[in-house]
Amino acid sequence: MIQLNKLTTERRNPHTSHIDELSTLEMVTAINREDQQVPLAVEKVLPQIAQAVDLITERLKNGGRLFYIGAGTSGRLGILDAVECPPTYGTAPEMVQGLIAGGTPAIFKAQEGAEDNPALAAKDLTAAGFSACDVLVGIAASGRTPYVIGGIEYAKKIKAPTIALSCSENSQIAALADIAITPITGPEAVTGSTRMKAGTAQKLVLNMLSTGTMIKLGKVYGNLMVDVKTSNLKLEERARRIVMEATGCSRDEAIAVLAQAQGRAKLAILLQLTGCSAEEGRELLKKAEGKLGSALHEMEKQA
Repeated sequence: MIQLNKLTTERRNPHTSHIDELSTLEMVTAINREDQQVPLAVEKVLPQIAQAVDLITERLKNGGRLFYIGAGTSGRLGILDAVECPPTYGTAPEMVQGLIAGGTPAIFKAQEGAEDNPALAAKDLTAAGFSACDVLVGIAASGRTPYVIGGIEYAKKIKAPTIALSCSENSQIAALADIAITPITGPEAVTGSTRMKAGTAQKLVLNMLSTGTMIKLGKVYGNLMVDVKTSNLKLEERARRIVMEATGCSRDEAIAVLAQAQGRAKLAILLQLTGCSAEEGRELLKKAEGKLGSALHEMEKQA
């Protein structure tokens, strides 16, 4: 028997026990009051998040990949974080991947029974070519989802590092993983609806994991996303603004130098600030492991 009464995320919230009797404004105020607890819960696990970022960065630097695995809301949040990495940071689509119990159909329509099959996770990871070089983040608000447990157990079997993200104390996935990130968000405003506070906490943590990793990989200069992929008109304009912000150049100058850099904002900034050729700039960035600040410091030393 599944003992949901022992899970923090499944307990009844005394502060919203009569939410169905409130006015609309009172209702949304009660939900908002509960939501305000989420960032405070995440704040308490920042050391574990930082540890996870360092682990993920080390794996990706050495050619590994980051995999998220989950079911339902948790799985969709992992996929959301993964698919945003290529346009935002110019990563290859395979670098960060999200797997969900039930596969692609489960992204759009709930496939609830799929989460109860731990063997399915091993099958999905195997199909994706998951290896000991990669890192797995298992996401489950309750911390007891069989699919996620199966994924972590498979990763450990092949000696890949594992990270657990859950919102219940003493969870099964936290006990299994190398690093446990457990923001305790408490009972939901609507009992058991973990797409609410727990889902919000998971989204915040996933944002930090991917963003922190990309910063450490040199895909951010100052706070500018200098590896943005110029794949549509909005992103082309964003690249121009990034070059303008970083160098103080005009829009026309940004357009010209971006053309010289084949749309790569990071390289364009380097060319604009140093006057080097595109070939020299690419070589400098390669030596600096893609870190624009380091490349600029190297140019200063050579001057």
